[in-house]
Amino acid sequence: MLLRILADLIVVLHLAFIVFVVGGGLLAIRWRWIPWVHLPAATWGAILEIRGLICPLTPLENWLRREAGGTGYTGGFIEHYLLPILYPPGLTSSIQLLLAALVVVANLIAYALVWRSRRPRDRR
Repeated sequence: MLLRILADLIVVLHLAFIVFVVGGGLLAIRWRWIPWVHLPAATWGAILEIRGLICPLTPLENWLRREAGGTGYTGGFIEHYLLPILYPPGLTSSIQLLLAALVVVANLIAYALVWRSRRPRDRR
């Protein structure tokens, strides 16, 4: 039972990480230390997508599920949990590159907003 709960917690952690990678740059408007955590996380997420790698949390989740007496799944977290909900069937490497580009662009926009909000204002 404990291993199954841990596997479920890994799913929640994994999803939270993906949300943080995509939109965490906006948190830097409020907390100045966030870029020190977010930029490495976003880089890691982009590298995984660009190279078509599987996040280490996926094999950990599968191992926990198997050890708990269940079954794991093939492929990655996104393919198993998110694709059926968010993406059309037939994900290709071109679509993955597009998704990675969207993450990069979204974060560039977020950090542009952060930079703009921290610039000294003209005092006239």
